[in-house]
Amino acid sequence: MKFALFYEIPVARPWDAGSEHRAYKDTLEQAILGDRMGFHAFWTVEHHFLEEYSHCSNPEVLYGAIASRTERMRIGYGVRLMPKPYNHPVRTAESAAVLDLLSDGRVDFGTGRSATRAELEGFGVEPHETRDMWREALEHVVGCWTNDTYEFSGKHWQMPRRRVQPKPLQQPHPPLWGATTSDDGHRQMGDLGLGLCSFAVGVSPEEVKKKIDIYREAVEKCTTPIGKYVHNAAATFTMCNVAPNEADAREAARESFEWYPKVGARQIASVADWMAERNQALGNYDYAAAMKTVADDGSLDLLSLEYLVESGACVLGTPDQAIESCRRYQEAGVDLLLCLVNPYKIPHEKVMQTIELMGTHVIPEFAGS
Repeated sequence: MKFALFYEIPVARPWDAGSEHRAYKDTLEQAILGDRMGFHAFWTVEHHFLEEYSHCSNPEVLYGAIASRTERMRIGYGVRLMPKPYNHPVRTAESAAVLDLLSDGRVDFGTGRSATRAELEGFGVEPHETRDMWREALEHVVGCWTNDTYEFSGKHWQMPRRRVQPKPLQQPHPPLWGATTSDDGHRQMGDLGLGLCSFAVGVSPEEVKKKIDIYREAVEKCTTPIGKYVHNAAATFTMCNVAPNEADAREAARESFEWYPKVGARQIASVADWMAERNQALGNYDYAAAMKTVADDGSLDLLSLEYLVESGACVLGTPDQAIESCRRYQEAGVDLLLCLVNPYKIPHEKVMQTIELMGTHVIPEFAGS
């Protein structure tokens, strides 16, 4: 099992003129340390309008800065939003190819369709069309990368024959990943031969295993991948804070570890409220209904640090405790563990401590395993 740093880039209130500047500078410094400490990759989200939760709306600029200051660490889109009008597939193909060239072939191309009202409504995206748009856009991106000249006439995008340039360094293209939460989505990622980004927080490794098993069953049968090869790899993410002693780790993590899953669940639940206002069925956003239920009945407010620790739904404590927690993810079939080292407002020095202790004590335990 390999390890990656994973970022939302939160900016907690109260804000001042330098809040966002510090958040980005801290993230860059953390990424540089992560490269030195043996992390396999650095991934961020692409989110829009999610105040405090994520100020990472244009991550590719950050990726370029990280690529220029690191040597080994891969750079993962976690994820590129594919529906119209977030990103045009040609611009996506061009941007990722430039990053792949500048990073000497270190790009992991994760894709998704968006899952919050603030973003979907803000960009005028029709929720019922996002899955079709995601798939069509990904097909076009692969076509742009792997053909000298290319044309397409799809339901959502059209382009006369052109040479889309530059081409990525990795051949035939960077590894492709797809993000999902639902069981059906896990099956679809496998059917399409994509690497899996199983995105759910506050879920035990044993629950993650059930999702990964659905994916593995499908991907092992895939004979016609959406890319040029089957990428059989499973990633999931977990909140992570490591300190010399457990008490210090808990103190640094408590507010952020409890805040993040609650706010994230309410962001997804907002889609259910929006669709109800429109008198529309949730369709392939049906998982938002479950989020709305736990938000409305108050059970979400009961989520505590103690629950997360007891269920194994985070990596928290001393290096030895972190190793034990990570073993459970490894046993669940996780190939890449995305470590969310700052879910909300963990101080920069505490995040740096986590990265150093993970690199010194935890990651070596899994080398070659």
